[in-house]
Amino acid sequence: MKEQLKIYNTLTKTKDIFNPIDKNCVGMYVCGPTVYGEPHLGHARPAIVFDVIFRYFTHLGYKTRYVRNITDVGHLENDSDDGIDKIEKKAKSEMLEPMEIAQFYTEKYHECLKKLNCLSPSIEPRATGHIIEQIEMIEKIIKNGFAYVKNGSVYMDVKKYSQKYNYGVLSGRKIEDNIDGTRELESQSEKKHAADFALWKKASNRHIMKWNSPWGIGFPGWHIECSAMSKKYLGEKFDIHGGGLDLIFPHHEAEICQSYAADLCPPANYWIHNNMITIDGQKMGKSLGNFINLNEFFNGSHTKLDKSYHPMVIRFLILQAHYRGTIDFSNDALVSCEKGLNKLLKSYQNIENINCKEKGGVNDDLEKIKTNCYSALNDDFNTPIVIANLFELSKIINTSIKEKITMTFSQKELVKKIFDIFLFELLGIKKIVENTNNDLSKELMKLIIDLRDNSKKNKDWETADIIRDKLSEINIQIKDTRDGTNWELNE
Repeated sequence: MKEQLKIYNTLTKTKDIFNPIDKNCVGMYVCGPTVYGEPHLGHARPAIVFDVIFRYFTHLGYKTRYVRNITDVGHLENDSDDGIDKIEKKAKSEMLEPMEIAQFYTEKYHECLKKLNCLSPSIEPRATGHIIEQIEMIEKIIKNGFAYVKNGSVYMDVKKYSQKYNYGVLSGRKIEDNIDGTRELESQSEKKHAADFALWKKASNRHIMKWNSPWGIGFPGWHIECSAMSKKYLGEKFDIHGGGLDLIFPHHEAEICQSYAADLCPPANYWIHNNMITIDGQKMGKSLGNFINLNEFFNGSHTKLDKSYHPMVIRFLILQAHYRGTIDFSNDALVSCEKGLNKLLKSYQNIENINCKEKGGVNDDLEKIKTNCYSALNDDFNTPIVIANLFELSKIINTSIKEKITMTFSQKELVKKIFDIFLFELLGIKKIVENTNNDLSKELMKLIIDLRDNSKKNKDWETADIIRDKLSEINIQIKDTRDGTNWELNE
C-alpha cells in the first residue's frame, strides 16, 4: 500500500492525511514579501520551505499551481490599519516613486532566491495589479452584511461575523474578549469595535498610492489582497495556504474571515506555517545589530560573520531543521553545516570510485534508506530525517571505498539515484564545489585581472578579450568600472 502524505494543519492542530480537492492537482498559495527592503533570512525560510513542498508535490506527479504574491501596497507600519504604508515611507525617504522601490526590491528578492536555488512559483501576482478583484470582494462582503462603510473606509464587522462563524478558528484566540473588553482607541473611532479591521482605507491628500472605489479614493487593506488573489488563481477553495508563523494572526485569521464573509466557505483545507529564525539566540532586529540580509551572508560583509557562506550552506542549514521548529543562526552553526554539506557532496563525487561486480555487494540498507527518505517527506515534509539518512548513505559509500567492499552495478546506480532524487531534486541543493580556498581564489583572480589590465594598458585588446571570454565560460563575470575591474561568480 502506498504511504499517505500527512501534513500538520494549523487549522486542526493535527497531522492530517493530505486529500487534494482534485486528485491530480494541487493548489497552493503562500504569502510573499512586502518589498521595501533587502531580502533577509525571514524571507529565505518560507521561500525554501515551500520550494521543497512544491518540488515534492511535483515529484509525486501532481500538477501543482504554486501562487506566491508580492505585497506592494496596503501593508502599513506595525501591521495596523493606521499609519504610513511601508513602501510609501521608503519611497519618500529616498525621493523615489513607490513602484520604483517595489520593483527594485522585488528584483533583489528574486536574485537572492535564484542563488538559493528556489524554483519560480507558477504565478506571482502583485497586489497593485489586482485592485479590481479586491474591490469586487469587498462589495460581496458588504452585500452579505459583514462589513460597513465609514467616512470612505470599509471595515469588517467582526462582532457580526462572530455570530455566525468562528473568528479565531486558526489562531485559537478568544476574539470576544477583544470585542467586549477593549477600550476604543481614538485612532479607531471609525470602527464599531476594536477588533474590526480595514478592508479599504480612505486615502489622505499626502497618500501617494490610491485608487478610485465605490467608497471614494483610497487603498486596500493588507489582508484583502491575499484573499482576492488566491481566489482569482486557485478558486474559492483550494488545497494549501502557507506562510510564516507570524502571519497566523491577524493576517491569515483575517483571510479566513474574508473568505467566509464573501463566499461562505474557508479559502484552504490545509494551513502550513514555518517557524521563526533567531541569530545567536536572539530575535533578529536592526536595533540589536544582528539583522543580516542574505547578500551579507553570501559576501561575508556583516560584522557578526567570520566569513562568507555559499547560498547552498544557508539552504542546507534551513533544511536541517524541521520547518515547524526554530532555527538559530550562528557562525558555529554555519561552519558545521558547511562541513556537513561538503561531506555529502564529496561522498556523491566518490560514488564513481566504488568497485562493482555483477552479484553480491552490500546488504539491503540502500532500499531501506530510500524508503526512509520518502517516509520522512510523507511525515509532514521532515527534511532533517531525509538529511540524516543521506549521511547514513554517505557512510556506506565511504566504507565501501575504504574497505574495498564491492557493490553490484544496480546498487551503485541506486546510491546515485538516492542522492539525485533527495539531495538535488527535492531538497534543491546544487552540486557545488567545496569552497575552502576563498583566499587563494581571490589571489588567483587578482593575478588574472592584473594580467588583463596590463594587456589593456599595452593595447593588447585581443588577449584582454580572450581572458574575459574564458572566464565567462566558467561562469565568472568581469565588470569594468570607473573604480577598476570587479568580478563575480554566476551560480
